[in-house]
Amino acid sequence: METPLTRTALLGGTLATLSGPARARTGPELGEVEVIPDGGVLFREGRIAAVGSRDQIEALLEPADATVELEGRLVTPGFVDAHTHAVFAGNRAHEFEALCTGSTYAEIAAKGGGIRSTMRAVRNASEEELIRQSARHVRWMMASGTTCAEIKSGYGLDLECEFKMLRVAGRLAEHTGLRLRRTFLGAHAVPPEFEGRRTAYLDHVLEEMLPAVRTQGLAEAADMFVEEGYFDARDAERLAEACRHHGMSLRLHVDQLRDGGGAALAARLGARTADHLEHTGDSGIRALAAAHVFPVLLPASVFGLRLDRYPNARAMADAGLPIVLATDFNPGSAPSPSMPFSMGLACRFMGLTAREALVAATINPAHALGLSKEVGSLDPGKRADAVVWDLDAVEEIPYYLGAPALHSVWVQGRSAPV
Repeated sequence: METPLTRTALLGGTLATLSGPARARTGPELGEVEVIPDGGVLFREGRIAAVGSRDQIEALLEPADATVELEGRLVTPGFVDAHTHAVFAGNRAHEFEALCTGSTYAEIAAKGGGIRSTMRAVRNASEEELIRQSARHVRWMMASGTTCAEIKSGYGLDLECEFKMLRVAGRLAEHTGLRLRRTFLGAHAVPPEFEGRRTAYLDHVLEEMLPAVRTQGLAEAADMFVEEGYFDARDAERLAEACRHHGMSLRLHVDQLRDGGGAALAARLGARTADHLEHTGDSGIRALAAAHVFPVLLPASVFGLRLDRYPNARAMADAGLPIVLATDFNPGSAPSPSMPFSMGLACRFMGLTAREALVAATINPAHALGLSKEVGSLDPGKRADAVVWDLDAVEEIPYYLGAPALHSVWVQGRSAPV
């Protein structure tokens, strides 16, 4: 990442600031977005120095400040993508062909595809090759407006390759300026060398891999895929205990393919987030609300698998949950790096309004990742991350599905390639 521009003002834009209370937005606040017409944002030393009307910002300008005229364009904070698998090698385009002709995700996995397919590619890739391939994924994310993201491991499934994935994520963030959270997902699937020995593999994950990941500072959270054929509730209990011992946040993939009580499990175990939730019913929603768990919803994976059961975001919002939207960007079920696409799906199929979707893509995920003092809104003191759109209003972001509507992306006060 090059040195940020030290003094730049964006002037004459329609600012959707996402300013507000210093907490995740729930209830009516979920749809409240402060808008400043003919506004301006002042960046200095990679941080937001001031936000206000054009006149207010112009009054603060000094001779060394550069100015950029926005001509009424919409400005939002950079997106915060709270669930991605963006570090991977190869792709699964051949599996996409199989999906298009009627194969299911389970059938593809049973033939050696799915997670194990990407595992083989990651294991065979050198660290430099993995950086080269994954840098393209991060560029796509940033060109879609994402300036902060969570990236998981989970395609190495052995100590060396899980470490490699997490190191690559850190190096990519340093190079691009992406604000990063890393999650250790060693319990993503059972690798072939542990075939039929799930408990032995989980012992290895919890007793050797996770402590080493934490000791080396490679991840802040740990995750598990809790689903039939992968890991179960008792396995999740063991992971939760290990996270408490090592001071890591707990995240869980739950209720993606069936309602297996995963939401209630996440609530009982004190998970930071419960992710997917496509099949979560009313009792699970109530449990998440009572335990103050962030629901991280991933509509692009439903779309990518050609399924029709989307998370019931409307019921979750009405129950007072702090909705979070993310891409689940991965080479199998959700090969999309675009937060605007996820917003569009959430509005069309999950009952969210455009403003609720924007909150769920910016300030709420910032809180879910513990980064709300850094990112998620256009507030003085936060990172100078912003997206300028060739649009007039928030409602147009999910409306123009797939349109190249970004004008520019600003990362730490510097215009990034789009």
